[in-house]
Amino acid sequence: MENKELVAKALSNALDGTLNVEDIVNKIERPKDSKMGDLAFPTFILAKKFRKAPQQIASDIVEKIDQNDFDHVEAAGPYVNFFLDKAKYSENVIANVLSQSSNYGQNNDGNGGNVTIDMSSPNIAKPISMGHLRSTVIGNSVANILSKNGYKPIKDNHLGDWGTQFGKLITAYLMWGNEEDVKKDPINNLVKYYVKFHKVDKEKPELDDVARDWFRKLENGDEEATKLWKWFREVSIEAFEKIYDKLGVSFDTYNGEAFYNDKLQGVVDDLDKKGLLTKSQGATIVDLDKYNLNPALILKSDGASLYITRDIATAMYRDETYHPAMNLYVVGSEQTYYFKQLKAVLTEMGIPSAKDLHHIPFGLITVNGKKLSTRSGRIILLDEVLDDSIEIAKKQIAEKNPDLPNKDEVAKEVGVGAIVFGDLQNEKINNIDFNLEDQLRFEGETGPYVQYARARAESILRKSGKTEFSISDNKLNDAESWNIVKLLNDFPQMVKLACSEFEPSVIAKYSLRLAKAFNKYYAHTKILDDDDEKDARLALVKSVSIVLKESLRILGVKSPEEM
Repeated sequence: MENKELVAKALSNALDGTLNVEDIVNKIERPKDSKMGDLAFPTFILAKKFRKAPQQIASDIVEKIDQNDFDHVEAAGPYVNFFLDKAKYSENVIANVLSQSSNYGQNNDGNGGNVTIDMSSPNIAKPISMGHLRSTVIGNSVANILSKNGYKPIKDNHLGDWGTQFGKLITAYLMWGNEEDVKKDPINNLVKYYVKFHKVDKEKPELDDVARDWFRKLENGDEEATKLWKWFREVSIEAFEKIYDKLGVSFDTYNGEAFYNDKLQGVVDDLDKKGLLTKSQGATIVDLDKYNLNPALILKSDGASLYITRDIATAMYRDETYHPAMNLYVVGSEQTYYFKQLKAVLTEMGIPSAKDLHHIPFGLITVNGKKLSTRSGRIILLDEVLDDSIEIAKKQIAEKNPDLPNKDEVAKEVGVGAIVFGDLQNEKINNIDFNLEDQLRFEGETGPYVQYARARAESILRKSGKTEFSISDNKLNDAESWNIVKLLNDFPQMVKLACSEFEPSVIAKYSLRLAKAFNKYYAHTKILDDDDEKDARLALVKSVSIVLKESLRILGVKSPEEM
């Protein structure tokens, strides 16, 4: 039984059913100071009913309550404070963690439902920059959180592989590029051509006409344009996958914008058949006045489709293919209004998953306060940042533990993990100004700090020589272990909360709290002292290791056994 339910049941009995268990659970609080108890119930809500002062009600409840399941219960002003039985409680929590291991915190709330996640989505022929980091790692962690809650995530890397920019790129390549250079270093050379196009274009705007002509050729299946486009796409995906592999991120599908080209007319026909299309200044729109939104522009006056036309086609395809319980879009917060329009159009069309379409917005990532931009050439390549982080981690490990086996592998896990954790510990909606050195510190609120706490736990277990743990008789009642036990018990609720809010920072912040509590325990407790509680202490250490490793896994961060 959960602690709040245990308390609520005791209170409901003492109150002779005046309040039911469910109502009481929602009123129970956790005191900030553990000296005031582990859980507390405010009696203000009963003052009117009982026509007594809350303080008197609290005292009356304490006299009637069955305290057998608690260490003790006391009245403190208008609150009834519950102190849990530490020995019994610690034994139950540790037993749950040890018996369930990495499955601890798993639930089946999602009932196996598919959830499509639109994430990462870089543009073909452009490098993956730091600007793509957030969508990629937030989306990946949300997928892990969903899986932990019983859903089946489907990660869709909706590549930007269509549009007028390919007319510009083809034009630039034919003017300044050569095949040999692109084969040697495809992405970097292609982006140089693209940046050069925009610089020259300022002096020679007629280049825009040439680029538009090349894109028209591509749309019409011109052999040369199609061959170049396919080549740009292939070399881009090959380069992308090397970076995703380094991040430990994989995808279930790479259906880009081009995949939906043959489905756009079906979107227009469906909208028309349902009477949703109207004309406005030559353009074709869906009126969204009833949603207090601007009209959704479906076709330009020249008949060209827009992003929303493709996104409608994408949503329809996902709906028919996966029948999703939810359809998620991990896209920057600047697109919030757009996704309101998309959801409104899909709702008007009667698309079943429209009601469960969720935009998962996130804040901007800057470097030294500056926004990143491919067009201006101000790009910070994600691959280079990952490599730099791994090198710094390698130097730190060489100083701290020069005899560490598998130093290169550990440096990769720490270096990459620092960047991923550094992003995810922030609430996703907040802006981030990236600083690599800060994220790689082994002290403070960082990924390496959590990784090191878990590695320390494993080190203690190796020193103990203990590999088998009893799931019973692990009773602990000291203050330092008590803080850890309560945190371990919180993990399943943190998993549920992270899912309900699509918020990886819930797990990241939780892992920091647990790591800090464990480090304090390690500093103040002689864990390996040979006494009656030694096995219980080691069982607690093993439980911490299990939950820290699982927390990091959910975030998409590896957890080295040694550091």
